Amino acid sequence: MLRSLTSGITGLRAHQQMLDVTGNNIANVNTTGFKAGTIRFQDTLSQMVQNSAGPQAGAGGTNPAQIGLGVQVAGISTTFTQGAAQSTGRASDMMIAGDGFFVVRKGNETLYTRAGAFDFDGAGRLVTTDGSFVRGWAAVNGQVNPTGPLTDITLPVGALASAEATTTATVGGNLPADAEDGTQLVRDVEVHDALGGTRRLSLTFEFSTAGGWTVAGSDGAATAPAQALTFTDGRLTGGGALTVGGVSVDLAGVTGYADLSSVEVTDVDGRGVGELESFTLSPDGTLIGSFSNGVKEAIGRIALAGFTNPAGLEKAGGSLYRASANSGAAEVGTAASNGLGQLIGGAVEMSNVDLSQEFTNLIVAQRGFQANSRIITTSDQVLEELVNLKR
Repeated sequence: MLRSLTSGITGLRAHQQMLDVTGNNIANVNTTGFKAGTIRFQDTLSQMVQNSAGPQAGAGGTNPAQIGLGVQVAGISTTFTQGAAQSTGRASDMMIAGDGFFVVRKGNETLYTRAGAFDFDGAGRLVTTDGSFVRGWAAVNGQVNPTGPLTDITLPVGALASAEATTTATVGGNLPADAEDGTQLVRDVEVHDALGGTRRLSLTFEFSTAGGWTVAGSDGAATAPAQALTFTDGRLTGGGALTVGGVSVDLAGVTGYADLSSVEVTDVDGRGVGELESFTLSPDGTLIGSFSNGVKEAIGRIALAGFTNPAGLEKAGGSLYRASANSGAAEVGTAASNGLGQLIGGAVEMSNVDLSQEFTNLIVAQRGFQANSRIITTSDQVLEELVNLKR
């Protein structure tokens, strides 16, 4: 048999695989987080027709003469260039801007993905579109330990932000120095106890021509007797503090100029118990919960994994990858650290398939397939001529 027949067959097989890879790339042009594949060819064994010979005193050296036996696929690699960002407006959708992979758990196996189209299931767990669990670290009292073991990210439905007792209140503004005798100003503010219960703290400012301004306080259970406020050139010089039921009222910012009545409670600490209402994603992967009492604190952090050789990962279907012997071990960390990319909330990464390049590859693969089929046709014609020598 002619060697060209075998070479033509290997060429057909190799270019068919090139068509398969290109077709798969084009089919996944709109797949979230998909990374295009690239095929590479290499020649197969070559048959030695004439060995090489070194130069001699009476004759020059000769080069080896070899005839190749065809082509084979050297490898199919995955190209991990950045895909375009597509805004979705969904808080649970996330995109990695840079290197790294989301860590997910499918059954008892740990897998990795670039597709950040996540959602929460009925149990409040963050999952991929195929139900795999997204991994990270849960927050304890608003603190995340990124060196601890990975857990399934869970949105703590019904989570509460603890209450905090009010300890200080700040009063500012101006008490008019030219007020009429007997003028009374009452300013109320809501304060909390350690259990989140609310009560109203009332501050009563009263002016007399003889003694100037005084202030007294009451919260319904405790009272603070009236004390004088002393002003010098409009600035408070005496009586700047008041304590009512464990709440320290700071009056240092109150002034005493004429023609202006603007005294108000400007700040108060403490809070009631709050319920989780929503969350946002920070660039380092921390989920920040917003509670009904105005508190914002961490409720978890999404983990990312990096690999020494990402091209060595095995595709596991569903836009998932698994570590292989040549990918290196996963190096788990937080976003925006140790060479890992940042996380962008409300967006997903689209496929990195370049259609113009893929259509060009289609033409190249088609012409390569046609050319190799002609090799087989021509070799067949030569064999036919050889058979026809005997008629």
